[in-house]
Amino acid sequence: MEKLNSIKFLVMGTAGGLGGLLAKALGGWGTDLQALLIFMGIDFVMGLLIAGFWKQSNKSDSGVLNSVSAWKGLVRKGVTLLIVIAANVLDMLTGVQYIRTAVIIAFCADELISIVENAGIMGIPLPAVIKNAIEILKIKSESKDLGSEE
Repeated sequence: MEKLNSIKFLVMGTAGGLGGLLAKALGGWGTDLQALLIFMGIDFVMGLLIAGFWKQSNKSDSGVLNSVSAWKGLVRKGVTLLIVIAANVLDMLTGVQYIRTAVIIAFCADELISIVENAGIMGIPLPAVIKNAIEILKIKSESKDLGSEE
């Protein structure tokens, strides 16, 4: 039993350490990063549902669930996070604190657009306030004056 607890402690400690390093590389666990990860998760799950139930995925020739397409989607989301890491490094290099935020906001807008498109395929009407929020995010991510808003 003691050996099992020791292994559990090692696995949990390693996972926590790696998670902490990843969060640090991404620029810290803030509301913006949390929102991006939530939107990525929602978009991925909706993509799986569209392919699995609606069979209307534009990611595969037949429109049905395809493991290669799913892996490509996960890889794209992983590369998105790598770009966030690069933006964080740019913030550190230039001594500013808005490049990472602008990049995250732009990716949030992109994920939300995909979510809206997926909801349209599912036949779910979306309130105008969500569409307006996406437009605001697009404008905010393109703003050169983003750094002064914080």
